[in-house]
Amino acid sequence: MATGLAVLMTCLHTACGGGAGAETISPESFAETFAGAASSVVSANGSDGPFASGGASPIASAPAAGPAPSTPSLPPSTPSTPSMPPSMPPSMPSVPPTTPVVPPSAPSFPSTVVAVDLSKIPPAGFGTSAMNVSTTTEVAPKGDGAFRTVCGFAHMSFDDPIVFPGQPGRSHLHTFFGNTGANANSTAESLRSTGNSTCRGGVANRSSYWVPTLIDTKNDAPIKPDEIMVYYKNGVLDATKVQPIPAGLRMIAGEPTASAANPDVFSMRWKCIGGPNNQNGLYQSSIGNCDVGASLYQEVFFPQCWDGVNLDSPDHKSHMSYTVLVKIPNDPRGWSQAACPKTHPVVLPQIAYNVVYKVSETDAPLRWRLSSDNYDRSKPGGFSSHGDWFNGWKSEISDAWARHCIETQKDCHAHLLGDGRQIF
Repeated sequence: MATGLAVLMTCLHTACGGGAGAETISPESFAETFAGAASSVVSANGSDGPFASGGASPIASAPAAGPAPSTPSLPPSTPSTPSMPPSMPPSMPSVPPTTPVVPPSAPSFPSTVVAVDLSKIPPAGFGTSAMNVSTTTEVAPKGDGAFRTVCGFAHMSFDDPIVFPGQPGRSHLHTFFGNTGANANSTAESLRSTGNSTCRGGVANRSSYWVPTLIDTKNDAPIKPDEIMVYYKNGVLDATKVQPIPAGLRMIAGEPTASAANPDVFSMRWKCIGGPNNQNGLYQSSIGNCDVGASLYQEVFFPQCWDGVNLDSPDHKSHMSYTVLVKIPNDPRGWSQAACPKTHPVVLPQIAYNVVYKVSETDAPLRWRLSSDNYDRSKPGGFSSHGDWFNGWKSEISDAWARHCIETQKDCHAHLLGDGRQIF
């Protein structure tokens, strides 16, 4: 277009009135399509949202504008208008050269779709290629069995190497942490061996962590989080039975198509922390209106019971299980306790995300929505919160904190490995 304006929407044929006259763009050409665009607005949703259907390309151009109004008749003394170049569509009327070209307005997305302005996506992080592990005399105190780590922002993209492997641009917009090279083509081996890391420990932890991107609907701007804190703990299970995480394991938690609170599975929640009023609370299943100066936390809780065989499954969940309640044998009170089901007997560390967003404007969280929140705008945002975890730890390092922090019931904070070493 003469203005250089690329205004596209991400949707499926079935959602965009596809069929005759609908132009599709392959997911592989997504980045190329927007190269050099002065301003780009697309849907934040991909084909794993409520518009998923039958394998149609999830990226389609905005509907073509209707015919331009006819040019007014010119006075007899005006020279005839030159014809348009042959490359123009034959349905376009001839216009005088001096007529300004008016760019079209942004596409009208369905009221449930979250749009994103591509020009406002923050620059990617660089991370480090260093192995940041050293010796220490600090001793981890006794605790319940916990290790944590902190990672900075890596990048945003429409990729999901677990749900849509090998299909660039297929997903809704995600925010990635950890391995800076994570993309749709990432594998267990590529994560372990390539890419910088934005995590404490550097390339000791090349794991990739990602969540749907938080969007400010005021201006369709993706919001860059401050950081992600990742917890690895024993949860409510016997810490001595926790096993190290197997290389190549991957999984997802949460429901990307959810449009209301799910009382059955405790896989996510939102909370407010800090600020001038010390707002340590407001726990709920949707985005809360945190105070200015406070931080909004997106929490995602992963299952910790593994079937002991599969590193993944067709739904990316079935190889894992949350704990279940079982009767305590010979207990006269008839009480139950949490345990891994017999189908998933291997106890792994319980992984949890805390993705942190600082609130800097009054009532801003009321207009924030996730890229996967494709439901009625009269409902609060955040119900579709979910997370993906793809193991990229050096096994020697993750085995150390599993054995020496969790199994021995120490509190290794966010840096100790429990064996006389630390990450930094």
